[in-house]
Amino acid sequence: MTSPTPPSPHGDRGDLFDPRCPTRGLLDRIGTKWTSMAIKVLAEASPGEVRFAELQRRMAGVSQKMLSVTLRGLTRDGLVGRRVEPTVPPRVYYRLTPLGLTLEQPLAMLRAWAEEHMAEVDRANRCGQEETAER
Repeated sequence: MTSPTPPSPHGDRGDLFDPRCPTRGLLDRIGTKWTSMAIKVLAEASPGEVRFAELQRRMAGVSQKMLSVTLRGLTRDGLVGRRVEPTVPPRVYYRLTPLGLTLEQPLAMLRAWAEEHMAEVDRANRCGQEETAER
């Protein structure tokens, strides 16, 4: 059993620089490429729902297990809602919660920045690799 997180001196607001603050764990969870993709696909469907198989199809490269882990975490964090139809096999649908919708804009800005600056980052990486190889 884990001990509860001590109260923050900032009230309900987290403090990223406090090693005990759960904000660090939250950023680890929402800062992944799979989370960003899932939030984007679900935001595009909002207020509607998306089936698991459709999410996987739209998120090229994600394994069934990784998508399941990502959606489970987002659901646990209250960002995504899950609905199961009791059919055989069960049909599982996902949608963004109101809290999840508030995450789309910041993630969209981060995705746009990454897409806009990817060539520069690639050049910097290549230069760094060349410098390392010359040593």
